[in-house]
Parts: sequence; C-alpha cells; structure tokens
Amino acid sequence: MLEVHQFPCLSDNYGYLLHDPVSGETACIDTPDADEYLRQAGHKGWQITQIWNTHWHPDHAGGNAAIKACTNCTITAPLDDAGKIEGVDRTVSQGEVVMLGNWKAHVIDVGGHTMGHCAYYLPEAQIAFVGDSVFALGCGRMFEGQPAQFWASLQRIKALPVDTMLYCAHEYTAANARFALHADPDNAELAAYAEDIARARAAGLPTVPTKLGRELLTNPFLRADDPAIQARWAPEGEAGDAVATFAALREAKNTF
Repeated sequence: MLEVHQFPCLSDNYGYLLHDPVSGETACIDTPDADEYLRQAGHKGWQITQIWNTHWHPDHAGGNAAIKACTNCTITAPLDDAGKIEGVDRTVSQGEVVMLGNWKAHVIDVGGHTMGHCAYYLPEAQIAFVGDSVFALGCGRMFEGQPAQFWASLQRIKALPVDTMLYCAHEYTAANARFALHADPDNAELAAYAEDIARARAAGLPTVPTKLGRELLTNPFLRADDPAIQARWAPEGEAGDAVATFAALREAKNTF
C-alpha cells in the first residue's frame, strides 16, 4: 500500500511525502520547506523521485530548486501556474494522470485560490491532495479566480467518493470552525465536529486529513447549494444562486 508521511513545517503548513514501497518512488506533495522535506525523507530512508506541485505560492513551491538539486527529481506542476514555479519538467491539466510506480493520480482543476491550482486524486488509495483549494471546514482565499470558477472547482471535489480523505495543506481548522459555526449555527453535525477539533488541538494533534463525507455535511463553502445555507447567505434577490452564496460566504470569511 501507499504510505503518506505527514509532518508540520513552516508556521502552519503540513508537508506530505507519498511513498510507494513496491517501486521505491517517493513524491513530495508541494515543497514549503526544502530542508524539512529532505530531513524527513532521510529519516524514513526514502529517495525523493518526484515533486507534485498544487499551485505556485512560495509556501507550496518554494523548496523545488533545493530538493531537485539534491535528488534530481522530476517536478510536475499545473499548466496555468507553471510559469511562476521553478524547475518544472511536466505541466498537467484537468483529466491528466500522474504516476507513482503503478499508482495513478488524477489531476483535478481546482482553480480559484490561484488560476491554475490543481489537486491530485488517487482513487485506489481513496486520497486526494487538495493544497489550498479546500480545508477542513474551509476553503482557500480567492486570490486570483472568480466565484463561479471556484465554486465549479469545489463541485469537482464534492463529486469524489464520500470516503475520500482530503489532505489539505494547512492547520487552519480551529479558525475555520469558528467561522463555520457563525455561518451555520443550527448544524448539529458541525457542532459535534467543532468539539472534536477543539479536543484534537488541545492535545496537539492534527485535524487533517479530513473525510469528504464529513465535510459535505459541515463545511459551509461546500454547501453553498444547500437551501439552509442559502437562506442565511444568498444576497437579496439571488435566492437559490449557489455562486452568489459562495461569494458572500468567502467575502464574510475574509473579514471575520
């Protein structure tokens, strides 16, 4: 089976090393901290052979050059962000496949946080590396995209099997839970989830990965098409408009 090694780096990032013990290949999922990635791979006895970038931001691609210099790995990055990413060997877009040994990772366009942001979904392993597109109880800030684009991206994530584990890139969950409770105060599933998050963080434990099925019931950004969320957040005259509701939620989170 594939192994996912998760570790904290920088102030609130998570680093991920994805290892196939059969082929011996190891992929870095983004590269926020080159030294820490190389240290962690060394501790595991794994040779880094690939980097899969989700988007261009420095806390996701800033370690590319240093890791490539040490390992001669191959770097894959989303086409629309690749011009801002160092050392790219291959660009990918929606529907393409990246291989780690015999494991297939399907590229999903999740643009919105950045124009070219992509996720890597491995159906046989039931995991997806989603970068900053979606978080436990949240979604990325809309730096470059438009609401309709970002909502379409979230719908692609929503369409994955409910047992898919989402590996997001930051430990933002406690803050996201506070906003989610503000956005959706009558959601009993959300209230229970928020209590689990508080216990985990009090114990110093990570809150990611998160299961898609739970996010579908509790994450307000994934529920912009839900009548209960729309009743609270759809702008006047735009009832039933998921894009307008998503945009209102994202703007409210920006200033919460």
